[in-house]
Amino acid sequence: MKNIDVIALGELLIDFTENGLSPNQNPLLEANPGGAPCNVLAMLQKLGKKTAFIGKVGKDAFGEYLIETVRKAGIDTANLVQDEEVPTTLAFVHTAEDGDRSFSFYRNPGADMMLTEEEIDYSRIDTAKIFHFGTLSMTHEGVRAATKRAVAYAKEKGLLISFDPNYRPLLWKDADTAKEMMRYGFLQCDILKISDDEITFVTGKETVAEAIPAFCELYQPRLMCVTCGKKGSIAIYKQMQVACDAVLREDTIETTGAGDTFMACTLNYVLEHGLTALSEQDLYDMQRFAGAAASVITTRKGALKVMPTKEEVLQNMRNCQ
Repeated sequence: MKNIDVIALGELLIDFTENGLSPNQNPLLEANPGGAPCNVLAMLQKLGKKTAFIGKVGKDAFGEYLIETVRKAGIDTANLVQDEEVPTTLAFVHTAEDGDRSFSFYRNPGADMMLTEEEIDYSRIDTAKIFHFGTLSMTHEGVRAATKRAVAYAKEKGLLISFDPNYRPLLWKDADTAKEMMRYGFLQCDILKISDDEITFVTGKETVAEAIPAFCELYQPRLMCVTCGKKGSIAIYKQMQVACDAVLREDTIETTGAGDTFMACTLNYVLEHGLTALSEQDLYDMQRFAGAAASVITTRKGALKVMPTKEEVLQNMRNCQ
């Protein structure tokens, strides 16, 4: 019985985000639960879907906090395991004046890298409709093997495969390995979300307009969304390309989790409308809602714990008409 809408495998970590200065003018950092796959699941939960997570955290205070947080979000944690020796992965998010961000990682190693093939409960995958993953679970050999086996199992069981590269250059030994793992994901997935920076990176083209046809010559996901930050997004489906403007807000403070929120809303639309007969209007409506949800998360610190409700997204759409 398919009682889980989306199951995701990947990283779960602490995002330390900047939150002002102390009385001594030292930077204050807030420990926000994060990790792209669980951010996606948290938004799906807010939209009324049932989700489950496969991953690994440390047996430490941060790991315990993450497990508690994910459970409170309603995400199934039956296959969230703990490493007795390797600590929970930490990321430090540095925010620019325009809200964009860069990352520093304490992950050499980190617990999320230590997930093995044997630790995956494949029976959980049996009960899901969509399997979602990214590349952070393929940066190192052990977790890479676990990810590939889980993807192969999900495809064998007939799940839709969803992929978001979520490329973080600092976590790869070289760009060529990153591209290889991204190409693996492109060849496996039915649903793809890719950023403007990522699609130009993997195609070697200078612009998104040049990159899309070059990409589509090599890979044919059934549904693909290219996110372009403040420039909006483009959905590619069958022979259609549909663009949608971004929903911009003056109170944006940072963009952490915006792509994950967009990804979740895309998967939610597929769950509710299928993937066989989408119209141009469907593709526009899907992106409009996803973009509005992403813009809400840019006004909040963190992502996993503060995903918007459906009504908050709809209200944001009404306010920005």
